Amino acid sequence: MKIATWNVNSLNVRLTHVLKWLEENPIDVLCIQETKLTDDKFPVAAIEAAGYHVAFSGQKTYNGVAILSKLPLADVVKNNPRYEDAQQRILAATIDGVRIVCAYVPNGQSVDSDKYEYKLGWLSAFHDWIKEEAAVHPQLAVLGDYNIAPEDRDVHDPAAWEGQVLVSDKERAALTRLLDIGLTDSYRLFEQPEKSFSWWDYRALGFRLNKGLRIDHILLSQALVARCSACVIDRAPRKWEQPSDHAPVIATLD
Repeated sequence: MKIATWNVNSLNVRLTHVLKWLEENPIDVLCIQETKLTDDKFPVAAIEAAGYHVAFSGQKTYNGVAILSKLPLADVVKNNPRYEDAQQRILAATIDGVRIVCAYVPNGQSVDSDKYEYKLGWLSAFHDWIKEEAAVHPQLAVLGDYNIAPEDRDVHDPAAWEGQVLVSDKERAALTRLLDIGLTDSYRLFEQPEKSFSWWDYRALGFRLNKGLRIDHILLSQALVARCSACVIDRAPRKWEQPSDHAPVIATLD
């Protein structure tokens, strides 16, 4: 089973990219963030024509998540049942015995903003819910745009980013607390090239100069770590015309 996560930064704009990428890559499950579509506008027919079942939860202009799967989705849950939130950021489903959680963690804007406090509160509630999910589902994968670079090696210029949102100590501590449930960053299971990132700013030649951050992650329970034989970042779609500012991350589960 190959599972992937990709913040597409508007499915309306990037639908052709998603369909092209799925055609070129044998992915069994794809978690998408920032669909930016209300549910009545979701391109169900196009996704199903590509051979995928789909569940989605969206809102106008912002946020929105979806799970595409070659196999049927069971026990679909929208949002965190332990945290009241109008923003559509979480979707979960069981696929072939694996509990898949698709998450779009708040950005936080800046460390002195209300949005940063919202992010920390959101992450605390997310931790508590994921802990419950892990107790019920030994085979658990939590995929998404976490908007957190775990370590300095996941940042193109740690000194320039020090103390800022996406790399602050409190955000990293929240991610570590999530990992302490018994989850593992699948990308770090394997030797990886230096300066490997999943997001690059559109401005200042961010991608061309590889000024990026690794903020898109696939976290796996120990049962899935035992099955994981690879995890890679696919930079190819970032080179396409009008790309998302994120690249897909793919994990292979044998």
